[in-house]
Amino acid sequence: MRKPVLFILAAVLAASVQIVTAHAKDQVLPEVGQPAPNFVLPAQDGTKISLSSLKGHWVVLYFYPRDMTQGCTIEAHNFQRDLSMYETRNAVILGVSVDSVDSHQQFCTKESLTFHLLSDTSHKVVQKYGSLGGFAGVTIAERNTFLINPEGIIVSEWTKVSPAGHSAEVLAALPAGQNSASSSR
Repeated sequence: MRKPVLFILAAVLAASVQIVTAHAKDQVLPEVGQPAPNFVLPAQDGTKISLSSLKGHWVVLYFYPRDMTQGCTIEAHNFQRDLSMYETRNAVILGVSVDSVDSHQQFCTKESLTFHLLSDTSHKVVQKYGSLGGFAGVTIAERNTFLINPEGIIVSEWTKVSPAGHSAEVLAALPAGQNSASSSR
């Protein structure tokens, strides 16, 4: 009796992995030099954030798998630690995952995060940015980052980033000085 149940569970799990993998293979990352795809998503405080409303600012748009996991916490802490350096360079940090607004609220409260975390429970924005992934039937955002200039153009991108040193990488790509519209990368 156990063998048929285990076989059925294994088949369902394999099908789920194939579905998520198929979605990931169908995606295309937006390219450097292209306009960044616009979006409107809710933040942890309930406000709606649109990319188009941030024209005139540099935008660090980073996708991450899950709130309150080790790598995601490290990455968020480093962006928070460096937040004043981003602000002096006229840059806004936006984190995006498929977690709910409530999950983002809890994560921000627990980890003292003050920048916006955006909730993409429909996976539409994550998919627009070629960052939809998953494993074992669980859908997540892959750890990718896009640097968008004040005119709304993607000037740098990082895929499958390592959380520990990532904020320093992004800062190095941002021009020093406020309101600069050129990228060093």
